Amino acid sequence: MKVLVINAGSSSLKYQLLNMENEAVMASGIVERIGDKLGVLTHKKMNGTGEEKTVIEQAIPDHKVGMHLVIDLITHKEKGVISDKSEINAIGHRVVQGGESFNTSILIDASVKKAIKDNNPLAPLHNPANLMGIDVAEELFPGTPNVAVFDTEFHQTMPAKAFLYALPYEYYTDLRIRRYGFHGTSHKYVAKRAANLLGKNPEDVNIITVHLGNGCSMAAVKKGKCVDTSMGMTPLAGVMMGTRSGDFDPAIISYLVEHKGVKVEDLDDVFNKKSGLKGICGMNDMRDIHSKAEQGDEMAKLAVDMFVYRVKKYIGSYAAVLGTLDMVVFTAGIGENDDIVRKGVCEDMTSLGIDIDTEKNKGRFSKPQPIHKEGSKVQVWIVPTNEELQIAQDTVNTLK
Repeated sequence: MKVLVINAGSSSLKYQLLNMENEAVMASGIVERIGDKLGVLTHKKMNGTGEEKTVIEQAIPDHKVGMHLVIDLITHKEKGVISDKSEINAIGHRVVQGGESFNTSILIDASVKKAIKDNNPLAPLHNPANLMGIDVAEELFPGTPNVAVFDTEFHQTMPAKAFLYALPYEYYTDLRIRRYGFHGTSHKYVAKRAANLLGKNPEDVNIITVHLGNGCSMAAVKKGKCVDTSMGMTPLAGVMMGTRSGDFDPAIISYLVEHKGVKVEDLDDVFNKKSGLKGICGMNDMRDIHSKAEQGDEMAKLAVDMFVYRVKKYIGSYAAVLGTLDMVVFTAGIGENDDIVRKGVCEDMTSLGIDIDTEKNKGRFSKPQPIHKEGSKVQVWIVPTNEELQIAQDTVNTLK
């Protein structure tokens, strides 16, 4: 069975074609700058020795044109991997916000699209673009089943005590204000993969998954189910991120308006694009920050210290929520590649049973790797995430 995974943004479209018989990636790529004067399609064909890369630069006025280019490439006689688009058996779509409408992946029909649209106010930058990708796929692949896989789905098992905010209750009932959580496909994949690495079922272990990239989130996974997660109603909440603030005192909002003259309509831009690591040291790429810190830049050092401290705090709180802790799992760009951050997070955590081996921890990892000491009560692993594979797996399982 061949599954095409689509992640449509407002001006971009990521895709990956997988052969689910062996869960191998056949081709992948991204269409960028859709709607600009000059768009870019970067396509990668996988073969036995690696990948063949093709870059196309031309005007790409809309997602439909972009998808036509993708189809032309994946079916190309030389650059393609299939002979005809009819060989694609199903299409899996990443949809950011399912609200409380969806607690599982679902075959898309008119009622599902309406429910996704009804959740647009909760994700105004993402859901409309995701719907656009669905509409284009339905038009270009008539008769091929489309499945929606939601970022929020994995977190729908949280109890009310975890997902509700201590605000007037009618804000929840009338406006659906609550914690939803994101990066769900990543947390789901990593938690399941980590349990398998222990030779256990997900229902038999308690895990803290630590997704650290430019966007960061963490989840407390108890016996295979998410019971708490760091992101909130939006991806702004939780731990410090590349350009996002993470948690802060909400009274700061009115203080900034009154004393700094910040306009209310500008606050979203401040908290999402000018805060986090960038707000402290002017940079949001952790590699650049480490380089500056090594040169003695005190603000770069402070940014790393703040980042590590906040991740460490969440691990402590989630360990308390879980009661017993079997594993801490690092994933995503920083989680998989930054031994400085991992070391800082896990230092002085022996009271929680976390004891990493600094030699095992060194380096970047593209495969699962344990980094705890022999005898550590809590195992610490690096498990590379694979959100596209998780979406493809959910697509297949939904159709079954």
